This record gives sequence, C-alpha cells and structure tokens, in this order.
Amino acid sequence: MAGEDDAAAATRWTFQDFKRFYDSTFGRKKESKSRNGEASDAALKNESTLGTAANGTAHGPELAIYEQFRLQSGSSSAPGAVPNRNMVTVQKPLLPPLESAEMRNLAESIARDIIRGNPDIKWESIKGLEQAKCLLKEAVVMPIKYPKYFRGLLSPWKGILLFGPPGTGKTMLAKAVATECKTTFFNISASSVVSKWRGDSEKSIKVLFELARHHAPSTIFLDEIDAIISHRGEGRSEHEASRRLKTELLIQMDGLMQTDELVFVLAATNLPWELDAAMLRRLEKRILVPLPEPEARKAMFEELIPQSGVEELPYDILMERTEGYSGSDIRLVCKEAAMQPLRRLMAQLEEQQKELPEEQQGVVHEEELPKVGPITASDIEIALRNTRPSAHLDAPRYEKFNADYGSQLRH
Repeated sequence: MAGEDDAAAATRWTFQDFKRFYDSTFGRKKESKSRNGEASDAALKNESTLGTAANGTAHGPELAIYEQFRLQSGSSSAPGAVPNRNMVTVQKPLLPPLESAEMRNLAESIARDIIRGNPDIKWESIKGLEQAKCLLKEAVVMPIKYPKYFRGLLSPWKGILLFGPPGTGKTMLAKAVATECKTTFFNISASSVVSKWRGDSEKSIKVLFELARHHAPSTIFLDEIDAIISHRGEGRSEHEASRRLKTELLIQMDGLMQTDELVFVLAATNLPWELDAAMLRRLEKRILVPLPEPEARKAMFEELIPQSGVEELPYDILMERTEGYSGSDIRLVCKEAAMQPLRRLMAQLEEQQKELPEEQQGVVHEEELPKVGPITASDIEIALRNTRPSAHLDAPRYEKFNADYGSQLRH
C-alpha cells in the first residue's frame, strides 16, 4: 500500500509543472530561463487578471495581442504599451474592466481587428477626391491635432459615412485616416460582430465600443455597413437577432455623442439608400466618393504606366476615353496593358522551349530570362477594348443621394 501511495504521489503535478505543460502544449510563451527566482502566488494572480507577469513576460489568452503591441517598436499609435530597448512599460491594460469572462472573450476576439501596423497610405497617395479628403481632415484629423478649438458646439463629429460607386477609394481613404491620425484603428466587418449564438452579436457591439473608448482616441471603421444595419422592419423577413443587433448599434452610437472621448465611427458603403434612417442621422457627415475626375484619371495612368522612353504614351487620350471608369477599373486597364508585352515574351519563350530536346524542357533559371518589353500605345488600345467600366450606371443615383443627404464643402 505504501508503495502505491508513493507511486501516486510521484505522478502528482504542482501548479508550476502543470503551467509549464499547458504553456508548451497550447503554444504559450515558455517561461524565461533568465527568470530570477520563482514567481509568487500574487504574481501568478496578476498574470491571470492582467496577462502580464512582474518581469514583463506575457501569459494568458491575450498573449498575441500583447506581443503585437510589444513588437511595434517606435510607434506611438497604440496606447496599450510603450516599447523600450530594455523593458516594456505598460501604461494601461489592453482590455478594459469587463463584467464577465464571456465579455472578456468577446473583447479578445474583437481586439484582433485592431490594425497594429501602419497601412502606409498617405493623403498624397490618393489621386483626386480633394473634397472628400478635406472633409475627412476637418472631421477626424483636425480635432486630434487642435483639440482646443473643438469644444462645445464645435465638438468633433462622431459618425462619418463614405459612400459612392465601388472601386473609387473609400477603403483607401479609411487607411489614410489610420495612417495620418495615429489613432487606434478598429477594422470591423460583419463577420467581426455577427454571431450564431443568441445575444452574442449585441454583446460584441457593446464590447467594441467599450474597447474603442478604452483606447481613445480611436477610429471604428465599419466596411460595407449596409450588411449590418439596413432598413428595419421591411416586410416580415427580418430576424429578431438582426433587429436586436441594429438597435444595440444605434444605442452605442447615441452614447458616443454624449461623451467627450475621441471615438469616431467611419463607415463605408456602396448602397447608401439601403441604410436605416436612424443610422443616417447618427452618421453626421455623409461624404460622396465619386468616380475620378479627368485630372485624377490622368495622374493614375502616369503613376501606373510611366513613360518608358521608347514610345510616348497618349495620356490625354486615355483620360478622355476612360470617362465613367472607377479607380479600380483604371488599374485593370493598366494591368491589361502591361500584360501585352508579357504575352509576346511568353509566346517567344514557349517557341524556344519547343525547339529544345524533351529532357531540357522545364523551368528556366531566373537569370536566363529576358526582360519584358515596354508598353506601347497599341497595347493600351487593346486594353481599353478589353476592359469595360463597372460602376458608371449607378452614378446618377449616387449624385441624387448626395444632393438629398450628402455633406458639401462650399465657401
């Protein structure tokens, strides 16, 4: 009997043994070998609540989030941690105090949609759209740079809607906001907040706004917002869960307007007329992102297919013949034009391969491949014939919506 007790005692694990096994099995960061002494029970308790040990080693479910903050050296956009050469000084916990473990799990899921890196999209990278850029700077950038002037009646707008045909640069404008404003940027889509479990969608919306307030100044970007909050009560096909989700989003938007924290909701849609009227009221600035103007189209062509020096490219003709093309369509035209010399080269290489013995046919070394020839005016002509505009038919409808609900910039 004594031998059996000794054998059983030998297989019992201490808390430290179990913790090491759990960390190594489930991909957690292993305990540092340079650790001085054993962690006390109080330190272990702090790990479970804050996810950070006394020596700065992260544990717990939010390890991936913590590491992303830690690795973002030299960046001050994320307020969760300030990197240092020797140690990491935590200014505030990455997650706000939450009422339950369930809400904490939702917060960890939503925190994955925080853009940690820099999208590296400058205002100058976006051709044209001067009115949209000016309105965005006035609504988002200036209140952060000059908060003294945006008080009382001049308090910053809390909701901004970017609408227009697909492929005109709405998402690029949102990335420019993330780059220029140095705010915590939440990139949210329908999959981020919609859940199959009853009640989780509304809780996700609530946690999202709590996280945004916790990391203020912050920007919540809701891409394709019409998928989340379309008209309520249309027929009897709307599900109860969808209605609850829309109601919670409207309530949280109202709560933003009653606080002083710098939290902006930046939404984008191709179908602005599908949005609920209550949401349009909360999105105070409604900015049309139109099809590119002639000067913007010419600038896009000059950047995407620069002059090669062999043959002068007809940029003016391209500008005139691409009326009604979106920025995405123009990129497709340039891509199709760039494919023409590559197709000619591929045909030559295939002919050379056929002349070789069968045992020598195969992958050609990169050093032996010739350069692709320049793009010619005939290549551009072929590209224009093969690429048609995709968003020009609804342009009058966007103009009408802009006249009825849009924000203008007139002096």
